[in-house]
Amino acid sequence: MKFLRTLAFGVLGLVLPLTAYADTIKIGLMCPLTGGWASEGQDMKQIVNLLADEVNKAGGINGKQLEIVVEDDGGDPRTAALAAQKLVTSEVVAVIGTYGSAVTEAAQNILDESEVMQIATGSTSVRLTAKGMPYFFRTCPRDDEQGRVAARIIKDLGFKKVAILHDNSSYAKGLAEESEAVLKGEGVEIVFFDALTPKERDYSPILTKLRSTEPDLVFYTGYYPEAGLLLRQKKEMGWDVPMMGGDAVNNPDLVSIAGPSSAEGFLFLSPPVPADLVTERGKAFIESYKKMYNGLPYSVWALLAGDAFNVLVEALRNTDASSEAMAAYLKNNLKDYSGITGTFSFSDTGDRVGDLYQLYTVSPEGKFVIKQ
Repeated sequence: MKFLRTLAFGVLGLVLPLTAYADTIKIGLMCPLTGGWASEGQDMKQIVNLLADEVNKAGGINGKQLEIVVEDDGGDPRTAALAAQKLVTSEVVAVIGTYGSAVTEAAQNILDESEVMQIATGSTSVRLTAKGMPYFFRTCPRDDEQGRVAARIIKDLGFKKVAILHDNSSYAKGLAEESEAVLKGEGVEIVFFDALTPKERDYSPILTKLRSTEPDLVFYTGYYPEAGLLLRQKKEMGWDVPMMGGDAVNNPDLVSIAGPSSAEGFLFLSPPVPADLVTERGKAFIESYKKMYNGLPYSVWALLAGDAFNVLVEALRNTDASSEAMAAYLKNNLKDYSGITGTFSFSDTGDRVGDLYQLYTVSPEGKFVIKQ
């Protein structure tokens, strides 16, 4: 069996680089088109398709047209593994995505063993690049970077007693642990550290536990659906303690779930929302997106799929389209790239290098605005 498996991957290794010489160059996109994160996935699909259309209209890459092969991972690790297997058999040169560290991790080994380059987007867990996989990249920052920035902001805002709540996912637990370590080192008291169960409808029991520890800030490191419920139910129980989130709450559905009055004043750390992009490439892309889809992208996470697509195009234009050559190009030659979400490079581990985070708050109108 081991021999057959090795032979199968060897055959794939021979086939995949040759796709660049076919009539089309196939690029995989793995994203959550269904499930709780479907809004992110739908935007990822729209953004990558828009960018691919622009490249194709301009003549493609070395005379070859791009073909985007989309697989729905449903925001679920098991579905993601199946999606990765389908993309490998579709002979894509690389895969963009996905959203969610645990979901990405389920696909990592499959793509790596098949020597297919992967550029993740909303997957920030430190261990994803700690494994040393040579063809894995990401356009989002790592949790340890976010943890350091979050801890600094919490300290600068003067909070002394912090309750940290996560959801046991790779992303949320990692961010919680990184933040806890830095905050303790800065002398901030951690009065609560525990997890909730995602997708429940009633969080009043854990909110009651949190309240009994008398924090002056609740830092929730999980995703926006649960954050919205926590905000709403916290207000319903008459508890007005400030609450802060990590970058996975950056989605307008947060306000829809919580209600504008419950979400008002909520703080979160995130890369810039689509309306706040500062690079010329970012501003130009937003104009193209509005013209095509009559609105803004839902959140920044889908924009990171746009950055992944654009750097992949650079690699395809400047190499023989093999994973080894493209990975070397991104790590060694693509420096201070002016992308949609900012200027960045890639480290030897495939991590994004470059400052990205902003502190946001929710306005009385339910809008996300940079906190001055």
